[in-house]
Amino acid sequence: MTVHFIGAGPGAPDLITLRGRDLIAACPVCLYAGSLVPAEVVAFAPDDARVIDTAPLNLDEIMAEIEAAHQRGQDVARVHSGDPSLYGAIGEQIKRLKALNIGYTITPGVPAFAASAAALGLELTLPDISQTIILTRTAMKSSAMPAGEELAELGRSGATLAIHLSARNLRQVCRDLIPHYGEDCPVALVYRASWPDQEIIRGTLANIREKTRAAKLTRTALVLVGRVLDTDAATDSRLYAADHRHILRPDG
Repeated sequence: MTVHFIGAGPGAPDLITLRGRDLIAACPVCLYAGSLVPAEVVAFAPDDARVIDTAPLNLDEIMAEIEAAHQRGQDVARVHSGDPSLYGAIGEQIKRLKALNIGYTITPGVPAFAASAAALGLELTLPDISQTIILTRTAMKSSAMPAGEELAELGRSGATLAIHLSARNLRQVCRDLIPHYGEDCPVALVYRASWPDQEIIRGTLANIREKTRAAKLTRTALVLVGRVLDTDAATDSRLYAADHRHILRPDG
């Protein structure tokens, strides 16, 4: 028996990987986060599968379902939104699986920051502007940020920031970042990237909070901050330059 942690992707059911889809279709038990994973994704499960929305369950209740499947010798598709390695809370589940000597696999998924960049129609790593992306969040009711990972500290890098779980905390986001990025720095808030009701709010650190409050978008959104959001100033990379030589184009 094996528990398969599967990244469902950002929302659109056709953005799940083929491996993830096929694992869901093969497992007699499917546990999924119904608040974030669309029903169309778990519809790949067999008609007679035990399909459970774990949104109202605590960790003990989730593990009880997995242990029951283990006793029956049934594989479990444990479906998480986005990529399970990012804010998926799989670490605590894996720790318990190891204690129970239950095997597991992890299937990656399209992360929210990639889906958001696609929705915005831009590249996040532009020459001379930013070659680094920091994936982070802010602390509200969740666990505190480790020392040195506070947003004000990360902002010193000037890198492109993909800030998760922080749509309700834009006051702090803007307060911490304006000293490093400036009030005019572009910001985009992408609500439910790739879902049918996807919304995008563009602004700056000076006005994004006001714009977001007017739209009443307070959750399931990613905040992107950085000069890459304004691509007019970008220079061409060296990758396709006519005089750039590499092993496949030695006479460039």
